[in-house]
Order: sequence, then C-alpha cells, then structure tokens
Amino acid sequence: MTRLSVEMLAADSVEPITSAGHAQLGIAVLAGIAFIVLLITKFKLHAFLALTIGSLALGAFAGAPLDKTIVSFTTGLGSTVASVGVLIALGAILGRLLADSGGADQIVDTILARAGGRSMPWAMVLIASVIGLPLFFEVGVVLMIPVVLMVAKRGNYSLMRIGIPALAGLSVMHGLVPPHPGPLVAIDAVDANLGVTLALGVLVAIPTVIIAGPVFSRFAARWVDVPAPERMIPQRPSEDLDRRPGFGVTLVTILLPVVMMLAKALVDIVVDDPENTVQRVFDVVGSPLIALLTAVIVGMFTLGRAAGFTRERLSSTVEKSLAPIAGILLIVGAGGGFKQTLIDSGVGRMVLEISEDWSIPALLLAWLIAVAIRLATGSATVATISAAGLVAPLAADMSTAHTALLVLAIGAGSLFFSHVNDAGFWLVKEYFGLTVGQNIKTWSIMETLISVVAGALVLLLSLVL
Repeated sequence: MTRLSVEMLAADSVEPITSAGHAQLGIAVLAGIAFIVLLITKFKLHAFLALTIGSLALGAFAGAPLDKTIVSFTTGLGSTVASVGVLIALGAILGRLLADSGGADQIVDTILARAGGRSMPWAMVLIASVIGLPLFFEVGVVLMIPVVLMVAKRGNYSLMRIGIPALAGLSVMHGLVPPHPGPLVAIDAVDANLGVTLALGVLVAIPTVIIAGPVFSRFAARWVDVPAPERMIPQRPSEDLDRRPGFGVTLVTILLPVVMMLAKALVDIVVDDPENTVQRVFDVVGSPLIALLTAVIVGMFTLGRAAGFTRERLSSTVEKSLAPIAGILLIVGAGGGFKQTLIDSGVGRMVLEISEDWSIPALLLAWLIAVAIRLATGSATVATISAAGLVAPLAADMSTAHTALLVLAIGAGSLFFSHVNDAGFWLVKEYFGLTVGQNIKTWSIMETLISVVAGALVLLLSLVL
C-alpha cells in the first residue's frame, strides 16, 4: 500500500470527536454548510471568518466538545496551509516573474496569434490537460492562472469561456488518470492493473473533458459573464522593458516543475521500491515543493535576468507577489479546517456504515459511495480512499478491465459537486473573483458534469468490455 493511503486510512480510523448518531450528524452537516453560506451571502461576512464560525457551529450541532472542535479546525487549517499554502506562494512568485519580465506576455501573444475565437477554449483545455497530467490540482491552478487571466483580458474573452476549460483539464486529470495520488491509491486498494487503468482512464477522460470544458464553458459564460479580476492579474510595471524572454525559454520555465513531477511519477511506477536510492532521489526532486521552488529559482535567471532585472528588482518582484494572496491563503486554510472538522466528527465513517446495506451493481455502488463522502467531507482524496477500501472485496471476482473501471468509477464519484467544504472551491472562487453563487453555477456544476459524464462512460464501457 502506498504511503499516502496508509496515512489517510490511519487518519480516517481515529475515534470521532462526537458520539452523535447518524441523524444528528447528518443534520449537523447540513446546518453547518447552510450557516456558512448564510453568513457569506446574507451578512456579507468574509469567507475566512464564516468558515471559522461555521466549523465551530458544526461541532456544536454535532454535540462535539468545543476544545476538540477547535483542535480539529486548527489542525485542518495548519495542514492545508502547510501543503497548499506554500505551493500557492511559490506559484504567485513564479506568476509575478512571468508578468514583470514580459514572459507571460510572450506566452499570451503566441497563444492569441495561433489560436483565436472558437478555438481558444480548446487550446486552453489541451494546455491544462498536458500540464495537469503529473501535477496536483492546486499546483496546476497556480501555474495556469496567470495565463488564463491574461488570455481572457488581452483577448477580451469572458473569464468563464477561458477558465472553465483550463479547470476541467486539470480536474479530470486529477481524478481519473494515474499517476495522480487518488487513482494510484485506488489501484493499489483494489489490485487493479496500472496500464489498463491508465489506458481506460485516458479513454474516459477525453470525452469528459470536452463536455465539461469547452462545451460547458459556453453556458457558464452566459450564466456568469465576468471579466478577469484586475486585482489577480499580474500587472506589468508601467515602464517598458528593453527586452523580454523568448517564448521557448519561458515555456521551458513553466514546464520545468511539470517535467520534474512527471519524472518522479514514472520512476515510482517503474522502480516501485521505496528503499531504492533512485526512487528516493526522485521522490525529493519531484515533490511539488521542490519542483516549484526550482522553477522559481530558475525563473529568476531565465525570466528576470533575461529582462535585465537587477538583484533589487528581483527582490521587489518577489515581495510584491505575496501581498495579493494573503486573503486566499487564509480562506483556503479555513476551508481545510472545516473539512477536517467534518472528517473528525465521523461524517466519512457515517457514510460508509450507511452504504454497507446498499444492494446495487458494484460500479454504481463505488461511484455513489465516493459521491456521498465527497459531498460530506469535501475531500476527493478521502472519498477515493474510503470508497476504494469499502468496495475492494468486490474486485476479487472481476476481470482486469472491470477492476480498472472500478477505480475510474471511484475517481469519478470523488469529483462530484465541490462546494463550501472543499478548499478547492475557495481557491477557484478567490482567484477568479467570483461570489459563492457564481462559483456554484460554474465551478461546482463543472465538477458535477465531470463526475456524472465520467461515471456514465464507465458504466457504458462495462457493458462492452
């Protein structure tokens, strides 16, 4: 079993902080989520405060001791900021370097020159899918956001027309295609064949990303017609630079962390020995933190120095990149705190216990269990691991193809309807400058489309394989 699956299963087995029954716990979950939405939409409270108060309210509704609720919330906030927060900060620095040096302009100019009009959403989904293949979703977001925002602004596109295809490409890769952690853990749990799962995952991913990306973005742009938020667009300095980095070196800099993480994933698959020296080296080199940090350091030379930046100018660029993301870090962290409060309250365990009595086909059961845990906890990873552990015995009598489809059904279900208990929900909302309602109409529905379309395709494939 992988290190990730062991850690997550161990965390899931911790005794809940409340002894509430299923009915009380279910009501507490609904009440907590409704309370957060009410505080943000009706009382216009900042999302960080709303999530903090909502987490405490959830614990109170569930009958959990206040001290344990506080520990759960702060633990979730801390772990989220420690993992995602550092990546967001490094991504912001890289984005600012791209913008100030003119590298982002070079990328955007090239994209606009070669793809325009109706082909632009297709270009964005292709780029995001390629970049998102080896990346964690959050890393892909921070790498893609500067390009998405600048393409939308410079090309005068609706933000949703450009942003939804990019998000769809990243999300589909994250949920369905190895070597992402979720699919890998599910493959390990049900003893599926990696190669077959990868092939079928790509087969399911292509039509899914087309429907949830370029096709859905046409409707999303009508429902929420917003421009790229000025506060989040990395602004070029007022003075004109004498030179800017070329397209090739800029692209290499952006793709450097992608290549490093993909190399780690390939070594993990080929070597598959945690004690092997080569694998241990690549585990370090290909970690998101080291990959993005390397890209930032390399970018200071390939982007900053190429544009004639002095040491003082580089230092100023780094400093200015961090201020705009302070609010995002707090909101995303609080979202992680709320998610951890849900998990520690025993919501995931409740869903698993209830689902044990469901008598339906294995693939549909796997999808429904993952959906229920995703809705309850907000975590795609928790949903994947929990669902895989529950349905693993069903894979014993399955063919190789159907075992792979079981993994994909779990992955599809784990993406269903991201909402206020998902840190990713707040990440997208803040980067795109949306209200909670606008984010639900676009991001949440896009995630649901991915889940439903991919789940339906898995069921259809099971009839012919």
